[in-house]
Amino acid sequence: MKLSQYKYNLPQDLIAKFPTENRDESRLMVLNRKNHKIEHRIFKDVIDYIDENDVVVFNNTKVFPARLYGNKEKTGAEIEVFLLRELNREQRLWDVLVDPARKIRIGNKLYFGDDDILVAEVIDNTTSRGRTLRFLFDGPYEKFKETLYKLGETPLPKFIRREVVPEDRERYQTVYAKHEGAVAAPTAGLHFSKQLLKRMEIKGINFAEITLHVGLGNFRSVDVEDLTKHKMDSEQINIPEEAAEIINRAKQNHHRVCAVGTTVLRTLESSVTTSGQLKPFSGWTNKFIFPPYEFSIPDMLITNFHLPQSTLMMMVSAFSGYDFLMEAYKLAIKEKYRFGTYGDAMLII
Repeated sequence: MKLSQYKYNLPQDLIAKFPTENRDESRLMVLNRKNHKIEHRIFKDVIDYIDENDVVVFNNTKVFPARLYGNKEKTGAEIEVFLLRELNREQRLWDVLVDPARKIRIGNKLYFGDDDILVAEVIDNTTSRGRTLRFLFDGPYEKFKETLYKLGETPLPKFIRREVVPEDRERYQTVYAKHEGAVAAPTAGLHFSKQLLKRMEIKGINFAEITLHVGLGNFRSVDVEDLTKHKMDSEQINIPEEAAEIINRAKQNHHRVCAVGTTVLRTLESSVTTSGQLKPFSGWTNKFIFPPYEFSIPDMLITNFHLPQSTLMMMVSAFSGYDFLMEAYKLAIKEKYRFGTYGDAMLII
């Protein structure tokens, strides 16, 4: 497959700037791979396609307020700092991206918040844009974290061209988020409301939870035409024993497994035995899925409508079939479905 095959013309006004009023009332396009049929529903109708004893797999990662705005010492120039991951808790070391990168040197101090309540020092240049910062903070770790998060902003993707509003802190988070560590939300999960989860539970649908801490690699552009040459960023994953048992039992009893989002898809396919069983695993994955690809675990996928030439779109096309997905996207544009993080959903069965 080539990068150019994932180019399509997406009108700017179809990129959703805000979520729907109710989580489970976005639109849902259902793609049936067996009979090649496409249906138009509302997201809460997803329950009609999932049977008793089927398993729905969620990514329970939690997004933290990763975007900070500060000023550089002496010049006062505004600097955006994007927290990627904590490297050392005791020393307050963080791996970050800075913008504009060219203005930041090792030894520079950055100031954040009113009265400069937080100060950081640049101690390493890890990549052209990446840096390691040491936050200079007197006081207990909890107080430091609280200050950092109070100053931080919800890290909406840049393609949502608007100011962050207070509601984003809740809406850019799934209702089942537990383990903090993501700098981007697993967007397919944003459509689930507590009421819908309750209805699914009553129907006898089983749930399993895995964790993939979503990194910025999801938004990184692919700059090679030959997809086999693209390298995904590594992301931290955890498949607990309990989740593996629930999923393997369902497969053995011929029940279906539904992956909620591409993050779940990647995680499940990152730890499979030769006999097609899911193995518990804790570590990192840089698995990049694109056609042709034979899936071992998931039978169904819930996902959003992704931007042109994104790795997310490539992964979904491996699951749905490339031609079928392109046909669906063409129809989605004609029917004015909403694309991107806060957009509408697709169920592939």
